[in-house]
Amino acid sequence: MKSLSVYILLCADDSYYVGVTNNLERRLKEHETAIFPSCFTASRLPVILVYQELVYGPQSAINREKQLKRWTRQKKEALIKGDLEKLKLLAKKQF
Repeated sequence: MKSLSVYILLCADDSYYVGVTNNLERRLKEHETAIFPSCFTASRLPVILVYQELVYGPQSAINREKQLKRWTRQKKEALIKGDLEKLKLLAKKQF
């Protein structure tokens, strides 16, 4: 089964961009050169790769990308830092 990269970029405006690709090196160059002018990152350069994970299968990769896009900034930062304890705390529902 083919692996894909789910990744998070830190943009110049301090926002995060979550994406998925089958070729991370190529996709990063596309972001850095704003090859797609309407892309979220084109007006937020430079960008820095702060997280990546390999996911197997296109549907799993798309599902993971969607999941991360819904996460709060705090959860994304805990994931980026590898702080699993904080991530678990943030994952609990607040009532």
